[in-house]
Amino acid sequence: MDLDQQIQSLIDKAPPDGSTPQILEAIAPALLLLAQQLKHLEYSILQTVEQSWAVTVLSNLKQPGREKSVIYAFPSLKDASQAAPVGDRVQPVSLPVTHILFQMMALESLDSIVFFETPGNLDVGTEVTREQVQKLIGVYLQQYRSTPQSNSSNLPPDIA
Repeated sequence: MDLDQQIQSLIDKAPPDGSTPQILEAIAPALLLLAQQLKHLEYSILQTVEQSWAVTVLSNLKQPGREKSVIYAFPSLKDASQAAPVGDRVQPVSLPVTHILFQMMALESLDSIVFFETPGNLDVGTEVTREQVQKLIGVYLQQYRSTPQSNSSNLPPDIA
């Protein structure tokens, strides 16, 4: 599924509540911009048996007490399987990159996602922070909110 198809899938699966599909359309350029900076169309995430994403808490050795919550996104199911801690009840699941970026916004305790780009190499990754995603989406939401969202523009001028 290419990036445009991924975005369309997000829009199609959005609740038909009168605003969510339109908001998704408004922030789609932000999701596309972020996804285009990554190398893969899909990544594998470790997921618990309860179907929540496995979050790793990293501690800063130079600043004790400072922690960061991250999710690792692997370039393949094989890499994700090999990275799963032995004995943990997690399984890899492959997801479209735009869906991962969008879902990041729902995980309030998450600080970032580390996208590993090279299969077999889990030493170097691209970190996308929650703050980056929020700021970029915020720009597009601001534009969306400042544009009149009136359905009356589709009505003929002589409707009574």
